[in-house]
Amino acid sequence: MIANSFVENAWYVAGMSGEIKVNELQGQIICKKPVVLWRTQEGKVVAFDDRCVHKRMPLSCGKILANGTLECAYHGFAYDGNGKCVNIPSQTDLPIPSRAKLKPYPVVEQDGVVWIWPGNPDQMGKARAPRTPELVSDGWESYTCPPMKIPANYRLLIENLLDITHFYPLHDGNIGDLTNSKIPIEFIEQEVEGNPSVKTVREIHGYRHPPFLVDWFGYETVDRIHTHQLSSPGLTRVQLRCAPPGKLGSDAERGYILHHSHTPTDERSHVWRWTVTVKKGQPSLQAGVPSIERIKEMFPAVVDQDRWALERQQHMFDLPEDDYQEVHLRSDKSILIVRKILDALERGIAKEPGKSWLAA
Repeated sequence: MIANSFVENAWYVAGMSGEIKVNELQGQIICKKPVVLWRTQEGKVVAFDDRCVHKRMPLSCGKILANGTLECAYHGFAYDGNGKCVNIPSQTDLPIPSRAKLKPYPVVEQDGVVWIWPGNPDQMGKARAPRTPELVSDGWESYTCPPMKIPANYRLLIENLLDITHFYPLHDGNIGDLTNSKIPIEFIEQEVEGNPSVKTVREIHGYRHPPFLVDWFGYETVDRIHTHQLSSPGLTRVQLRCAPPGKLGSDAERGYILHHSHTPTDERSHVWRWTVTVKKGQPSLQAGVPSIERIKEMFPAVVDQDRWALERQQHMFDLPEDDYQEVHLRSDKSILIVRKILDALERGIAKEPGKSWLAA
């Protein structure tokens, strides 16, 4: 694993659509790039370098004027929705320098998510922001947690999400148990919207659900299919389908889709958002309480356990390696594939067609 690194040329989540309001400035650091975002009066989300071209003042500290231009709080340089400087209050008698324009960042808003490409647009190739259609489907209902600033490299979260053998012992007694850690795993390499991807599939029959899942779905013993997929460096998609034995694929099936976005701030921190989506009206074990309300209430306790582990792992990278070497297990195959993918994306190296990433 390359400690304290990130892929710059990738699509990352800058926010959910509802987080970015008309004429309200947001300042973020994404892949060590200062970014200012806002939604224009026309409803379009735009993103630029957050530094005023004059004296590096963060433009996110400024304001949007009545005419829709962004005014810097320091000297009043004003920029339109294309990043072009259109007014310099202290020098109205001279032409505005042609270099007075902000560096733009590609932005895509789709399926309720705002994506940004912080790297070189010429390196985009066929990579596209992954789709999340469930978030805007009438047949589903969703909840997104507030963005969480995690003091750990985002690779640690990606590996955490793909390796659920940590459900015992870290989540024992809520969403995990020892049996869960021993479920056979199928590994699938593919592409998602032009992004190299790895997917794990865990299928089990007659499984006794841990307590939280009994509460969320109302079933104690189930047949279950659980998938985890790194859809891009910025998104991991988790889907759980469960039903009483023999009932998968029927009206009795319940479950959720979890979209985890992981946006690097720098080498040592990232922003984590999770969105849970369930079929509209899905019941929980608690009479009259929808499943999504129980997940919304209970899942943060699981997340806190993961945060605790990620922060302590990150601290270990600050210490001398000496002769330390990781010992990998059969279940770590997806993690090793992800490391190959992310390392190759950082270096701009393509995989040879027909070969596994592990052979790259």
